[in-house]
Amino acid sequence: MKPIYFLSDAHLGSWAVEHGRMQERRLVRFLDSIKTKAAAVFLLGDMFDFWYEYRYCVPKGYTRFLGKLSELTDMGVEVHYFTGNHDIWAYDYLEQECGVTLHKKPLTVELYGKIFFLAHGDGLGDPGKGFKFIRAVFHNRLCQWAFSALHPRWGIWFGQTWAKHSRMKRPGGEEQPYMGEEREPLLRYTQRYIQYHPNVDYFIYGHRHIEIDKQLTKKARVIVLGDWISQFSYVVWDGEHLFMSQYIEGESQV
Repeated sequence: MKPIYFLSDAHLGSWAVEHGRMQERRLVRFLDSIKTKAAAVFLLGDMFDFWYEYRYCVPKGYTRFLGKLSELTDMGVEVHYFTGNHDIWAYDYLEQECGVTLHKKPLTVELYGKIFFLAHGDGLGDPGKGFKFIRAVFHNRLCQWAFSALHPRWGIWFGQTWAKHSRMKRPGGEEQPYMGEEREPLLRYTQRYIQYHPNVDYFIYGHRHIEIDKQLTKKARVIVLGDWISQFSYVVWDGEHLFMSQYIEGESQV
């Protein structure tokens, strides 16, 4: 039984990340190290810091990452890509060119006999009115059509600038630390969700850039994946055990 891997939040191409090319290579080396072991890889959003597919072009770069995704799918490894709040605007390029399965909404799926609820996590329990407004604008079809009318030179520049500002406006560019079970939006959302969906065994999210692994009930366990900017964390499900690990260069991988 081959293991299944989960990771998120690389934010490739971010102007706020030093040594971006080295970061991409590290991600590619990890994917290369598991390509013969993995049954499937779930990428839970924000793998790009900004991604917008125009009809005839996509943002330049990421060739190593996109090539590795294509290699994995060519080998028969399932690659599932979830859109996040930085790469909402993925349409069919990744599916057609790289062979991934694209998910724009949370997914409930059975994997080796257990029920998983998988999502990037944005919009699930976020209380801020400003965030909800921006999210509604980004998902609006009319707004997307209007943005597509911009020349890619300006549209992609604007998107990358906005993405950098979104990160750097936080103190030190860092994520807010763990706020506790009663205040973490994803934990609050999950507590409400399991009241009506008690069959779910595991909830896995990205988005928060911190690692959380918490047993909410005797059955339900929730994990937030961390990121691939500084933590290089991922989760493995082998059909018996679900565990979080960290990619360290030179070490053998599960």
